[in-house]
Amino acid sequence: MLISLLFMIVMLVGEFHNPSLSEAETVPAVVQPERDNDKNPGGQKNTTVTVAETPVVTQHDITVGGKKLAYTVTAGKLPVQNDAGETEAQMFFVAYTAPSRSPGIKRPLMFIFNGGPGASAVWLHIGAVGPRIVRMLPDGRMPTPPFYIEDNTSTWLTWADLVFIDPIGTGYSRAVKPDQTKKFTTVQGDLDSVGRFIRLYLGRYERWGAPIFLVGESYGAFRAAGLSEYLLDHGIALNGIILISSVINMQTLSFDQGNDLPYTLFLPSYTATAWYHHKLSPQFQSDLDKTLAQAESWATTEYTEALVLGDTLPTEKRREIAAKMAEFTGLDTVFINNHNLRINSRSFAKELLRDRQQLVGNMDSRFIAVDLEPSNHHGFDPTVTTIRPPYTDAFNQYIRTELGYKSDLEYYVLGGGIGHWDWETKSGYADTSENLRNSFAKNPYMKLFVAMGLFDLATPHLSSIYSLNHLGLPPTLQKNITTRRYRAGHMMYLDSASRAQLNQDVMTFVGQVFVDIRQNTK
Repeated sequence: MLISLLFMIVMLVGEFHNPSLSEAETVPAVVQPERDNDKNPGGQKNTTVTVAETPVVTQHDITVGGKKLAYTVTAGKLPVQNDAGETEAQMFFVAYTAPSRSPGIKRPLMFIFNGGPGASAVWLHIGAVGPRIVRMLPDGRMPTPPFYIEDNTSTWLTWADLVFIDPIGTGYSRAVKPDQTKKFTTVQGDLDSVGRFIRLYLGRYERWGAPIFLVGESYGAFRAAGLSEYLLDHGIALNGIILISSVINMQTLSFDQGNDLPYTLFLPSYTATAWYHHKLSPQFQSDLDKTLAQAESWATTEYTEALVLGDTLPTEKRREIAAKMAEFTGLDTVFINNHNLRINSRSFAKELLRDRQQLVGNMDSRFIAVDLEPSNHHGFDPTVTTIRPPYTDAFNQYIRTELGYKSDLEYYVLGGGIGHWDWETKSGYADTSENLRNSFAKNPYMKLFVAMGLFDLATPHLSSIYSLNHLGLPPTLQKNITTRRYRAGHMMYLDSASRAQLNQDVMTFVGQVFVDIRQNTK
């Protein structure tokens, strides 16, 4: 099945080939004049010229499916300029390109970023999509150090060109002046800077006219939804968007007083987690899909009705809800009642395996760790402690040795370069779902693929479904949306089987987009 799908896309976008320069070749360094306000001995102002960093370009190849895939890697920075042409920041990227051998057909171009806010693109870059990935255990857990990079036989590079973007404050991306960072740590500032980068990349590397896709994970999905309309309003129409573990409406994740929506949307993910750790009764433990269907139905009907009633919920009904909730979550009814039938994800992660003195991961609830402080309500996330060391170490090895890009700056993998994030909301919750909705209306050819992990307690699958179901789209546009579930966590690609399946699913999605392009251009 995978081979036939790959063949279909190869026929549409070009075959594997011998090494040669790609569509995105080296671009000469850009000269930026800067003024020195100090006067020289002759009384004239000195004018210094700063030469922009020249990207590092290298040639590589790997073997995928028995065929040699040759590709070009470009690692460097592009300036983020304001409307006056002044450079306010430098945005780091790593681009992978492979020329198409089919005359007149351009390979898809994917702009890829992670979330946070404050996360670099390293996670998708060397975790799922790029041609080289960090070696983890098959289920995604951390191997014994030291850590290594290996070929990715599920790389998306076989059928698309890839541009991994580190937004300002992540990776090697920095504002020119530190005090300007705050301009980019806002919802609109972030959208504007990444949008400007994409426009500049298309021009610098002669990629206007290519089929364009955005790929965003977590907050990156929030960014992608916002960018879809931003880019369209600047004349850049997308062929497709791939959202991985998405959030586009922050209300669905915010456990705030008076906002009961997340309690409904998270409950099925609690069910999946309890199932994984064998904390459900036998009637729910045998078949996860069947159990999840029941949990989702109950959460969106009877449980939601109980939450709506609030303090007026009758005592007997409260007792029934608590009992049913215990069945679906593996939690004790006393704990549930003490939390007023409302369990946030952090409390659930600390409580589920308390009898084993363990806590479960937030981003991937399959992962566990010893809970040395059971009374501390703000425990660490075993997911982060599992993935951060190997990804940090492997990327720093890879970028310096294999790609030849060297910098004394710290590569901010997750946090470090971002301080306060301004959500720019005077009331309500940050939300880019309206941008996505408008984009569908303005560009009815755009397609959307949404990947969800069942063991994700950061952006639960029902939250993604809820947001998609409330875009207010007519049936003619609803058919442009494809969703897939994976038995893994927030980063479902940590699991090797899910990573391979994600590659196959996205490849099929992109292939169908190309079929539609051909049909609409006949």
